[in-house]
Amino acid sequence: MITWLVVIILAYLFFSLSYLGDKLILSAQPKPNSYTFFVGTISVFVVLLIPFIPNFGLPNSRIIFWIIGEAIIYLLGLYTMFTALAKFDVSRVMTTIGATQPLLIFALTWMFWGPQVMSKTNILAFVLLVLGSYLISFERGSKTNGNYIKITILAAFLFSLDYVFSKIVFLDQTFLQGFIWMRIFVFLFALLLLISRKNRKEIFAKKQNILNRKTSIIFVCTHASGGIANILQGFAISLAPIALLPIVNSLRGIQYVFLFLMTLFLSVVFPKILKEELSRAVVIQKIAAIAIIAVGLGMLIM
Repeated sequence: MITWLVVIILAYLFFSLSYLGDKLILSAQPKPNSYTFFVGTISVFVVLLIPFIPNFGLPNSRIIFWIIGEAIIYLLGLYTMFTALAKFDVSRVMTTIGATQPLLIFALTWMFWGPQVMSKTNILAFVLLVLGSYLISFERGSKTNGNYIKITILAAFLFSLDYVFSKIVFLDQTFLQGFIWMRIFVFLFALLLLISRKNRKEIFAKKQNILNRKTSIIFVCTHASGGIANILQGFAISLAPIALLPIVNSLRGIQYVFLFLMTLFLSVVFPKILKEELSRAVVIQKIAAIAIIAVGLGMLIM
């Protein structure tokens, strides 16, 4: 258990670095088609790992079905998430998706593999981690409507299904072989977006260059962090037992802890880079959430 736990904590550390980088340099709302295309096509770089994998070859026909399914679901999840981000505030969207996923993954693992045995300690840790994740990311005064709920829950469901499909692949394939094949198909399906003339115009449109030398370094580091985070998350999914997949995802609260601490540090030490006003009530709320997450994490380590 400790191995996958360390891996997923590292994954959420890199996810928080990636999110922080985006927050520092991006001001425009994402365009779903172009963002999905670029994220999908970047996946092709995993082929650089093939020479380091002995006996790399084609998976059997049965597992190819799940690999293709994972690629389609992953891209649909990205598109749905970027559509939500284009319409609503990024922090609200990511919070709702993150808070909903563990419960959906819990239900999906039972649907695909039947009832899973979890110890009382793991169940309590799961509840505390979900509660802490919700509390640390909750914002007072946030308003929701029917469209917001539909699109964010759909994105959460698609990403949860992606978790399950990935686990099915990893049960048959070694981690690197399974991960590479899934990302190859993500790349191939992302290319289908170029069929539409409207998409091609949006994807290849000349955009105003918002990056200078300093922000270019941040931009590169941001996407490198995101890539590392995705690889580590996939590795954690491959290592964790089926029954603990919901816990793997519920540990996302640690990402919010990292992000809060980084934001707090920059606001205090480098206010010219990033300045966020945090009221006393908000700080107390987040400290309480961190304490709950720490207890949940401690229960997993025990």
